[in-house]
Amino acid sequence: MKINGHSHLLPYPEQIPQFMKDQEIFWIDDDRKFMHQKNWKRPVTDKSFFLNEKLEWMAENKIDHAVVLNLSQLYGNGLRYEEMKQVLRFQNDFNAKVQHDHPDKFTCGFVVHAGFIKSALWEMERCVDILGLNVLCLPTHYMDSIGTWRCIFDKECEPIFELANKFKLAVEIHPYDGEKFIKLENTAWRFHLVWMLAQCADSYHFYTLNGYHNKYPNMRVCFAHGGQLAQMNLGRRIQGFDGRPDLFEGKTHPRNAVGHPSVFFDTLVHDTDSLELMVRRNGTKQIIMGLDDPYPLGEMQSEPQSSYPGKILDLAIKKDIINEQEYENIWQDNVLRWLGVEHHPQILERIGINASV
Repeated sequence: MKINGHSHLLPYPEQIPQFMKDQEIFWIDDDRKFMHQKNWKRPVTDKSFFLNEKLEWMAENKIDHAVVLNLSQLYGNGLRYEEMKQVLRFQNDFNAKVQHDHPDKFTCGFVVHAGFIKSALWEMERCVDILGLNVLCLPTHYMDSIGTWRCIFDKECEPIFELANKFKLAVEIHPYDGEKFIKLENTAWRFHLVWMLAQCADSYHFYTLNGYHNKYPNMRVCFAHGGQLAQMNLGRRIQGFDGRPDLFEGKTHPRNAVGHPSVFFDTLVHDTDSLELMVRRNGTKQIIMGLDDPYPLGEMQSEPQSSYPGKILDLAIKKDIINEQEYENIWQDNVLRWLGVEHHPQILERIGINASV
């Protein structure tokens, strides 16, 4: 099977609660041309942003199953407490319905806000025990209750990780909101092209330094967009750790997490040189397919970009970066290991895969 481990889905305009439009939190044009927030809008660049069209797109591209993450616009950063709870509940209920209605096609994630730990833990229990969701979506950075931006792998968030470890969840770490705390003019798409990757590298930095890969081994973490700058930055982090031990007292050496079975990266790095570095650093077992569809920075059909879903793995085969078995594992078995089918065999039943996998 071909399983896409990194996908997104917009609600249809009429599915979004009216209060979200009234308060300019998030909405979509009735003609489905733009998604909106206050003082912000973004074009809907492909019909597969929406459910029925997504199913058609998957069939056309022979993609059997997809992991649908939350929308980055709905992390809840900067919202008042009651608004944040309603927005996140809407997102999680929407994803749960998609998974419930199309269990063979979608495994869906849920999101919590780390700035409000007790609410986050309650929502985790609701999503796992009642909604049947097993993928926790977290931002690389979040705004705490007093307006300070923090890395998601801050020690204050450890109760979330303890519960994720108890529930044996797959965890997706995805960047967004960089323009809200990085004081640069938002021009030339710099926050998507450069700073998102830096945000992933920053979160990976603290995940490994805090030794969470060892402390929470049942919590399998995948870093979006291949953790691309984290791959390149390993040598500098090692040199810094060894050269200034006074700055890292009580921390775990960066090398300790390399290739760890609880740490995954998706394939969305856009070129085979980057993919080859990820393979050399971590081995192919810790890499999952990630298309980031339907966004234009995902692997979509595009003549100007000479792109199509799955292109980078096809090129990796041609360049002998991976072999046929590794290719198949990245598309299926590695995604299933990240999802935790050993702990959640119901996932295999939903998808329709033999339990011996």
